[in-house]
Amino acid sequence: MVKQTPFNIEIDKLTHSIENTVTGDKFKTEVIEITPTDVKSLKKSDWLFDWKAESKQLDKKIYKLVIVDNPSIIQGLIELQDRSDHIFMLLIESSKFNKGAKKVYYGVPGNLVAFACKLSFSKGYGGYVSFESKTKLIEHYKKSLGAHILFGNIMAINTIAANKLIEQYFPKKL
Repeated sequence: MVKQTPFNIEIDKLTHSIENTVTGDKFKTEVIEITPTDVKSLKKSDWLFDWKAESKQLDKKIYKLVIVDNPSIIQGLIELQDRSDHIFMLLIESSKFNKGAKKVYYGVPGNLVAFACKLSFSKGYGGYVSFESKTKLIEHYKKSLGAHILFGNIMAINTIAANKLIEQYFPKKL
């Protein structure tokens, strides 16, 4: 069994997709389940988490964020578990080139969290998503995601906050 790791990712900026940090250009994205080929292509040196080991957990699913016109480059990954009444976010990580002061794109973590909320709605869970936060980031998640504390370090995103994130990243077509 892989040990549960509290969330330790900063939501850098809520964008409408992902946004180039230099030019401000925005790119349409999609979140799709990773394939065995994706897993094989992941280099351990490029990721903080061992996504290959995580991919063997049958009760969890890993999704990748990609740019629609460039689906071969993974912008970030999220691991989700269906808990029968909500979605639990186990891990989330931006790709190596989307971390730190020289990141290429803003919006990767927010985009992945919004996807988790969208998945929750599609399963009939009202957008409810929960996760375990590092203590030092609780206030950050309250402000950036609209999350609230359930107990201890366990936080949740409710229907109202989930709708705001979904509208941000997955606006309805006009």
